[in-house]
Amino acid sequence: MPQPDTANDAEGAGRFVVIVVRSGGLAGLSKQWRAEPSPEGAPHWRALVESCPWDAAAEPSPGADRYSWRIEVHHGDTAVHEARLGDTQVEGPWRALVDEVRRAAPATPVRR
Repeated sequence: MPQPDTANDAEGAGRFVVIVVRSGGLAGLSKQWRAEPSPEGAPHWRALVESCPWDAAAEPSPGADRYSWRIEVHHGDTAVHEARLGDTQVEGPWRALVDEVRRAAPATPVRR
């Protein structure tokens, strides 16, 4: 992932954002968590993001009452990474990233 050039970024263009959306389950509801780390915390978050196997992420298998997850990483206005995972795929580095985002931000319902 390219490192931001904060000296030349327009306001907000250097933001680093991680979004996690969980949908499905018995009620079929969606929840979203969003983390926008401070510049001081960005190296930790970048390490979490880069530890995930983005190229190996496979589409989740459909199944009744199962959760599916969408994980997005944005740098400025550009989506740098995006993955869709089934509940059983959210393990290892994925679980570490999801848990960190969930701790950093309260859940908000996703409006349809």
